[in-house]
Amino acid sequence: MTQYMDFEKPLAEIEGKAEELRALARASDEMDVTDEAAALDAKASAMLVDLYKSLTPWRKCQVARHPERPHCHDYIDALFTDYTPLAGDRNFADDHAVMGGLARFNDQPVMVIGHEKGNDTKSRIEHNFGMARPEGYRKAIRLMDIAHRFGLPVITLVDTPGAYPGKGAEERGQSEAIARATEKCLQIGVPLVSVIIGEGGSGGAVAFATANRVAMLEHSVYSVISPEGCASILWKDAEKMREAAEALRLTAEDLKQLGVIDRIIPEPTGGAHRNSGEAIAAVGRALEGMLKDLKGKDAAALIKDRRSKFIDLGAKGLAA
Repeated sequence: MTQYMDFEKPLAEIEGKAEELRALARASDEMDVTDEAAALDAKASAMLVDLYKSLTPWRKCQVARHPERPHCHDYIDALFTDYTPLAGDRNFADDHAVMGGLARFNDQPVMVIGHEKGNDTKSRIEHNFGMARPEGYRKAIRLMDIAHRFGLPVITLVDTPGAYPGKGAEERGQSEAIARATEKCLQIGVPLVSVIIGEGGSGGAVAFATANRVAMLEHSVYSVISPEGCASILWKDAEKMREAAEALRLTAEDLKQLGVIDRIIPEPTGGAHRNSGEAIAAVGRALEGMLKDLKGKDAAALIKDRRSKFIDLGAKGLAA
């Protein structure tokens, strides 16, 4: 059953009524509600299109966080073959918020790395809701080193509220690990492409997305801080998250205009969670296109391309 967000309540009522009619029909062979149910379905479809054609930044945040959106493991299962997970940072532990390993994408050997949030209570706790600790970023550094050594393109899938802010993580060098991961992204001499598949939160996302090419799903978000965190700092009131979301310019459209990302990947009507297969296929096509753009470039050209991309950030602007 689809989990509805606050702004989808009118839609939930219509789809609920249609399902009630079908349930009554199933209970009684004499009842024919085909026309009534079809009319409600048509009304729901029109409302869905209307709701999603002009989402506010805050509503996009809600869609990006929807628990039924496909997660990293879903993309890996669907788009990659011969996936061999690699674990541990060879220093402290294995962080389950970060998954990665060797795989084939369209029969091309690659290294794939991503944040994993989990899809139920048990797995979310196991994966720490996608919030990586220092060992997660050090694992990513190790995997990027392997990819560089063997000439394998790196694909990163970003979906994190941000790096884990716990005391233990800070004691083990959270900020240093994030900085080293970002530095490693800039150093490797292989193609590096990244897709924001849900939330791209703070340095925890930048550490994976300092790439030659960065794409975002249409209803994903990418920001230096969450709207709630921003509102707490600027207005001392987390309830002003809607205003913060507007100010942060965290949508794919704004970030494409700013030059932070290179392409926007369309989502199915109603968001990726309503048709995971279609969303995953769209990400696969985007990855194929981005890797094709970088094909044939030598290590020096790839490093220069990546560094220039990030040095040039801020050259573009948005009207206030």
